[in-house]
Order: sequence, then C-alpha cells, then structure tokens
Amino acid sequence: MTLVVQKYGGTSVADPDRIKAVADHVAFTRNHGNDVVVVVSAMGKSTDNLINLANEVSSVQPGREMDMLLTAGERISMSLLSIALAGIGIEAVSFTGSQVGIITDNVHTKAKIVEVKADRVREALAQGKVAVVAGFQGVSTDKEITTLGRGGSDTTAVALAAALSADVCEIYTDVTGVFTADPRIVPQARKLARLEFEEMLEMAGAGSKVLALRSVEFARNHNVPIHVRSSYTWEPGTWVTNNPSGEKNMEEPIISGVVQDATESKVTVIAVPDRPGVSAALFENLANASINVDMIVQNTSKDGLADISFTVPKADMRTAEEIVERVAKEMGAQSVTHDTDIAKVSLVGAGMKTSPGIAARMFRVLADNGVNIHMISTSTIRVSVVISSSEMEKAVRALHTAFGLDSGTAYAAPLPERK
Repeated sequence: MTLVVQKYGGTSVADPDRIKAVADHVAFTRNHGNDVVVVVSAMGKSTDNLINLANEVSSVQPGREMDMLLTAGERISMSLLSIALAGIGIEAVSFTGSQVGIITDNVHTKAKIVEVKADRVREALAQGKVAVVAGFQGVSTDKEITTLGRGGSDTTAVALAAALSADVCEIYTDVTGVFTADPRIVPQARKLARLEFEEMLEMAGAGSKVLALRSVEFARNHNVPIHVRSSYTWEPGTWVTNNPSGEKNMEEPIISGVVQDATESKVTVIAVPDRPGVSAALFENLANASINVDMIVQNTSKDGLADISFTVPKADMRTAEEIVERVAKEMGAQSVTHDTDIAKVSLVGAGMKTSPGIAARMFRVLADNGVNIHMISTSTIRVSVVISSSEMEKAVRALHTAFGLDSGTAYAAPLPERK
C-alpha cells in the first residue's frame, strides 16, 4: 500500500467549505488504496491574527509565549479536519507536533528539527486511520513547545514523510505548481513539470514562496519526492525530485525561473579597519542571535579601511541593527547605514553549470531597462542581484521575457492574496 503525506496550507483550510473540500480529497486518496498522513497549517490568516493580538497586548513578546500562542492555530485546523473526515465516514485521529514526537532544538520561534519519532502516527496507520498532524510545531529537548518558523508546515510534512519512508509528499497550495516566475508579476509565467532538488533549493533560497527552503533541504537529504499541487483544481503540479525526466538537455543554457524577494534589508558598515578577525567578529555575533545573513560584499581596502555590506531578513532587522551598531563601535568603524527599500532578483537554472554568459546577459538586460545593480551573488546554478525595490517587478518581467520563459498565455487559475 502506498503511503502519501499531504500538506495543506492556510488558504486550503481557510474556512469550513475549504476544510470539507480537503476532507473529500483526503477521503478520495484513502479510498483509492493509500495510507494517508495529513499535515495542516492554521486557517487562513489565523496566525497573523494571533500576532496582531500579541502586538495589542505588548511589544515585549517572549519567544516561549509566542510559540505557545501561535501553535493554537494549527491545533484548530487539525481538529476541524478530523471532524470533517469523521462526517464522511473516514476514521481520523489528530496529533500535535509534540504528540507525534517532532523533537526540536531549543530556539523559540524558528526551531530546527533534530528527530522525528512518529510512533503514534505509525500506530494510527496500522489501525487503518488517517493521521492528521498540526504543522509548524514541535517540542524541544527541554520539553518546551516550539515553532519551526516561516514555512514550518512544509518542513513538518517532509520530515514526517522522511521518517515514515513515504512514497511521496504532496504539498497543496493555492497555485497549481512551481512557475518560472510569480504569476502575479508575470502573467505569462509557465508551470514547470519537474525540477531538481538543487534548482528548487536555489529558488527557495532566492525568495520563492512555493516551498520553504528547509523543507526542500529535508527532501533532498532524505530523497523524498515532492509533488506541489493546487487544492483548488487538484490537477497535476510540479514534481521536485533527484531524477527529473530527460526533458532537459543539460548541455544547453537552461533557466528554470526568475525569482524575486522583497523581504530583506541591506546593512552597510562603513570604514571598517581592514584587519584579520573583523568580519568574523561581526558575523559571529549575528549568528549567535540566530540571524541569517544572505548576500555579503566587501569592497577593496583603501587607506586600511573597507566597507562591508550584507542583507538580512527584515523581520530580524531590529535585532541586527542593535548588534551591528555595537560591534561596529567596538571595531572602530566610522558608521552604519541601513536600506530597507531593496529587492533581490535571481535567475536559477541547472544549465548554468556548463553555460558561460548567463550573468553577462542578465546584467545587460537590466542595464537596457535602466535597472541599477547594488550587489551581486552567484552559485553554480544561480545569479542574484540586489536592486531598488521600486524596480523589482520591471526587472522580473524583463528577464523572464529575455530568457525565453514567457508562455504566450496568461495564467488563469485562482491566485491567492499577495503577501
């Protein structure tokens, strides 16, 4: 019997009608001879509403208490879906993250999974039941409730699929798959039938919101096939695997997609003494605060001084500012500047590995469209630039067209609210 793990996001379970539609699809999957484990996010904007409530109560928000608060959303979803399944004759049992043994480290609000036991899920499956699991949450090694950060329900689903040796992890969302660009920005974006893990990792890391980066890392490390699908149309979506079909010629300069990210800010430390250990001191302090640094650029030293620029998530900007200001003062830097009006635009494609000229062509397209580049970062299959946020959409559309990704027809399926 095939074991299928299905994850449904917030828009998929946003209201009673959507929950009943999900229950019908789970029942369809179960009645076709599959064992089914379901992971659910909080309903609609439940998490945002809980955060707003916390903001109304106090600006001081201990991580432990925020985790206790925010995990309530997924518990509501799992219970309602289990009730909906019972109503159509499907035996189901709901579990919190701690009940299924999703063990994490002790970092509140963005904990990392260290072990998945899943014994109670196996027991439920052995009894012929559907297991419905609250995503986004676990329990720390200190036995405290934790949350997994943005995209945590995706990570929960893939981690469970890995622990249970599932045949596939289906991620149901509000678009029909992974596209060559955000259809809200590029209406002629094409749905991709298949992607390699490495390509999806780069797209997620570059800002694509379809799959969370950590979930793709988990899938790659444990070889869990992911099928990204829509819970509105139920049509086949995008497969993310280790072995995509032979539809690509790896000798050609193939671009899989253009990805944008407007969730980061740029920090520049000006006139830093150019000596060993300065960069280490700066970035070790940020790492100790669990702040993820993305792009880093240091200019050529002049008169023994250099400027260091880097990007961090806007959500971590307040903490980052405090740390950078303190460390800059200690190291004798001249000043610190911040820029929140930036965006990152990236080209991703496995064909870059053996195809020179992709970056040069990208820069020429941006120049011809009057887009100035602030920072550049590359990997073997990605080129990213930081530009002004006001020019992000223009840049994405220009690159999508220039690299031959336009489909010729506009995307017609329902589009979720843009966040």
